[in-house]
Amino acid sequence: MVRKYFGTDGIRGLANRVITPELALKVGQAAGLTFRRGEHRHRVVIGKDTRLSGYMIETALVAGFTSVGMDVLLLGPMPTPAVAMLTRSMRADLGVMISASHNPFDDNGIKLFGPDGYKLGDDVESNIEMLIDGDLGPRLARSADLGRAKRIDGVHDRYIEFAKRTLPRALDLEGMRIVVDCANGAAYRVAPAALWELGADVISIGVEPNGFNINKECGSTDIAAMVAKVRETRADIGIALDGDADRVIIVDERGHVVDGDQLLAVIADSWHQDNRLQRPGIVATVMSNLGLERHLASLGLELVRTPVGDRYVLEQMRANGYNVGGEPSGHIILSDYATTGDGFVAALQVLAVIKAQNRAVSEVCHRFEPLPQVLKNVRYKAGKPLESSNVRLAIADAQEKLGRNGRLLVRPSGTEPVIRVMAEGDDPLVVEAAVDDVCAALTQAAAA
Repeated sequence: MVRKYFGTDGIRGLANRVITPELALKVGQAAGLTFRRGEHRHRVVIGKDTRLSGYMIETALVAGFTSVGMDVLLLGPMPTPAVAMLTRSMRADLGVMISASHNPFDDNGIKLFGPDGYKLGDDVESNIEMLIDGDLGPRLARSADLGRAKRIDGVHDRYIEFAKRTLPRALDLEGMRIVVDCANGAAYRVAPAALWELGADVISIGVEPNGFNINKECGSTDIAAMVAKVRETRADIGIALDGDADRVIIVDERGHVVDGDQLLAVIADSWHQDNRLQRPGIVATVMSNLGLERHLASLGLELVRTPVGDRYVLEQMRANGYNVGGEPSGHIILSDYATTGDGFVAALQVLAVIKAQNRAVSEVCHRFEPLPQVLKNVRYKAGKPLESSNVRLAIADAQEKLGRNGRLLVRPSGTEPVIRVMAEGDDPLVVEAAVDDVCAALTQAAAA
């Protein structure tokens, strides 16, 4: 189904061009009406990251929700997973996060969570879209039934305590020097405070948001500053979150990157040994390295693959009872604790393993050798290059070259007119050739 407003992760776009006050107002009204169920006093919690446009969108959402009779509790800058957690904890009917995650400051977005803390299903989002484009005037609250709005205190402490409780009771981080990069985003207060309370020597960067610098030369999408700081301070580990703290990338004491696949391997292995995996396996996307799949197989664990997107990972986890899942980008979902990706909680789980084993991060977090992987994009203006017979033939030939020990993925981007071609296998020359052959066929088909 083609949808007008919602994408794979809420509504997102350029602030004041796509995400306008008018749209935010209507989203508040439509979502509020959708979740007005029963005669009780309804409430919604709203969190945000540190983008300048957050003030504008927050105010418009408040107007929308209160106009349909919902009370609003404003959390201020908080990680996306904290908003999901607080939606459940505060027994709200709805949760909202104003964020464009790892995007630049001039983008923004609106993510919605149901009372269970999970992102909304397609059917609910479709109903909200229908209401946005409808006439909501007759359904607005009477003057005496309008909602109230207030900012609430103490929410940072609640999330910090929640995050700390995901660790074993007696565990602390005494003796560890940790660089944490909060991307000048939503976790700039909570992440350093939690690590300090756990006893770590904390060196914080990316904790001076000004409305414009979220994700700018910092955070999980640009780790150069963190790598330099780890080396400069001789830290044991570096932890980089993204703008809304639902992703994490780690670097070891040498400044080498530990991506989401390696983090999944660390957590899966630890939880498997402790009998904490609900099923003998984890969920990841088609982009996870084949080396991870082989490593898990050596432990007797399965890797279940989904399309790209944390939404699909979570759907598979919920449908089939897995409690660990994630993506190479560091978006890791641990459903024992959270209803969405939580970069900080994932980092704490890895720190617990490092502390328990009392070894260097470079030893603990290097669980497998990634297979050579090549990813290239082919841009096209119109048509459907993937339907070309020459392209299909090139794909078949590439798969034959890679053999049973390799993998080829050809998929259109969900956000731009680009086809992504990814291959991996044991021989880097074969992998490169397979990708180049498919790209050449796609380029020719796109030009036809």
